[in-house]
Amino acid sequence: MNTNLVEPTVHPLTIQATDRAAGVLIGAACGDALGVPYEFVRPRLADHQRPAMVGGGLGPYKPGEYSDDTQMHVCIAAVASSGADLTSVRALDHIARNFHGWRDGGASDIGNQTRNVLSAAKVRKTGTPSQAMAAEADAYTARTRFSAGNGSLMRTSIIALAYLDDVEGMVRAATAISSLTHSDPQCVEACILWCSGIRTAVLEGTFDGVRQGIALLPENRRANWEDKLDEAEANDPHHWGRNGYVVTALQAAWSAITRTAIPELAPEHGSFPAQHFQLAIEAAVRAGDDTDTVAAIAGALLGARWGVSAIPLAWQQAVNGWPNMSGPDLVRLAVLTARKGSDDGDGWPSAARVKIPGYAGKAFTVAHPEDPGVILGNLPMTEYTGTPPIDAVVSLCRVGQDPIFTHVDAEHVRVWLVDKEGANTNLHYALDQAARQVLRLRREGKRVFLHCVAGRSRTPAVAATYSTILGTDPHTALTDVWTALGEHWTLPVNQQLQDAVYELAGQPPYRPTRQSRLRSFFSKRG
Repeated sequence: MNTNLVEPTVHPLTIQATDRAAGVLIGAACGDALGVPYEFVRPRLADHQRPAMVGGGLGPYKPGEYSDDTQMHVCIAAVASSGADLTSVRALDHIARNFHGWRDGGASDIGNQTRNVLSAAKVRKTGTPSQAMAAEADAYTARTRFSAGNGSLMRTSIIALAYLDDVEGMVRAATAISSLTHSDPQCVEACILWCSGIRTAVLEGTFDGVRQGIALLPENRRANWEDKLDEAEANDPHHWGRNGYVVTALQAAWSAITRTAIPELAPEHGSFPAQHFQLAIEAAVRAGDDTDTVAAIAGALLGARWGVSAIPLAWQQAVNGWPNMSGPDLVRLAVLTARKGSDDGDGWPSAARVKIPGYAGKAFTVAHPEDPGVILGNLPMTEYTGTPPIDAVVSLCRVGQDPIFTHVDAEHVRVWLVDKEGANTNLHYALDQAARQVLRLRREGKRVFLHCVAGRSRTPAVAATYSTILGTDPHTALTDVWTALGEHWTLPVNQQLQDAVYELAGQPPYRPTRQSRLRSFFSKRG
């Protein structure tokens, strides 16, 4: 897929908004992969049953593999991530050609309406590829009563990321791209509503944009959608027995999101607001029928609201699909789209290796004080050209697209954790997830390299949290980790990270005075 369509320009995003933008495409893919095994299965999952990414389904699919919902999403994202104006004929033609290429060489499953439109467009070739496709979509809509399938809603969310600063452009793009295969007004309206929801969730961190999007619709259609959203909020996701229809698919997804309670923040009890992402997607799967599509639709909005930092690391590790994509690839496409096709000053998210800042210091490693099978270190250590004695890496910072070590096939867990106070909207959850991934890897017998940029803030916080899971009190855990780091640890600490270690262990944060902290710092050096 050619993504070099225009000269990119940088779109400024806050750290939190970037986290949320990064969650859109991978959020959709996680919902898709979670729903795959249960698509059209009777009876639907009961309320007490939890879905899992076990694969199978109509593909059959590998565990964690997503279906046509995300495959078509990727076709659009390949163009959107270049910074292209998605309403231009050139960009629409690229998307249309990507759809054809997917259908001919990658589609593991394809909806009836999409198959009919793509097949007819390829044969008749009326005008440019996108014009031919849109003409066949119009013809399909004109000749059948059942032209309002959910096939464009499932792939629409990436469009919102391309127009975070342009609502009118977003409406035009959502309309044009839906109309390539689904030109029924109901499909177009549903895409506009969901894109509005995605845009507001990324920029503001709320679900308010779906309701606000009604104002973007024709005036005579607004009351109808108000009623449909009211109905969704009043009924469980499985209320609509058939959700292949675009309206009921949206209602089922919206019901799953709005009727799933957001957990309170009680880290000592393993309760985090970010868990709403997982709980609501599971509710979407339990809607039954077209489970992968409903969960993909819900997953995109949930990812936009809560961020990639709220997505279970196990799901991020598992998700995969055409064309040879994994979780980091989906994050890259989403972030590039939100940034108008441009990387940041360190080359992220596209660079094979991000730039290593000077403050990272020289490469170092030290053994975890309670578990020598966990090695603590910094980003410069990843430039080691030998064969390190490790089997897995847990990265707490951005590292680039290439394998983390060139001479070893190590499992790589990437954690969204920012070393800046106030920048982590899901701090406790992310810290807990990271530490539990270390625990999981060690239980599998793997030697783990745990690192951030300098190895002085995020790394000790996760290492200490891991110690508390093993049974050590947080003060001892932090002290032992800092002692192990020795000369590699320097003041100041990230206070919020340190506090979170205590709070996860159910203890009040320890707040020494600066003088006592300095005494402790120097006493450890003897």
